[in-house]
Amino acid sequence: MAAGSKDDPWALKTPPGTSEYTMYRDDQADPELIVCQVGSTKLTYQARAIEDLAAWLREQGDWVSLGSADEGKDPAPGTVEEFGRSASNPVGGWYGMRKGYRGRFGMYLPPLLEELGLAEVTHDARNNQMRAKGKS
Repeated sequence: MAAGSKDDPWALKTPPGTSEYTMYRDDQADPELIVCQVGSTKLTYQARAIEDLAAWLREQGDWVSLGSADEGKDPAPGTVEEFGRSASNPVGGWYGMRKGYRGRFGMYLPPLLEELGLAEVTHDARNNQMRAKGKS
């Protein structure tokens, strides 16, 4: 497995397997960030999203829809995307840090949690889901 650094990023694919991207931690940033590079587009998320999302998934206890959506679109209720921008999550809103590019939490974070062994993700053409690792 990659180190998750700028020089050795995680190489990931979106849940349907249609697009490749990389992610790495920037622990020098304040707050610490996960940098997501999708082609020429850079998205950033608070690094604590990894642990916060894993904890939320454990609380849910079952499969949860990803519900990926752009920043300007409302996420479906109860989805990973909604968690990533909800006023009731641990950061009180968006994990995404770059205005205009704060969405797609439900597209890019789930494969990272899967890579880190924290979650399972389905890999269908549409309507993918995830759950905490070890749930039946």
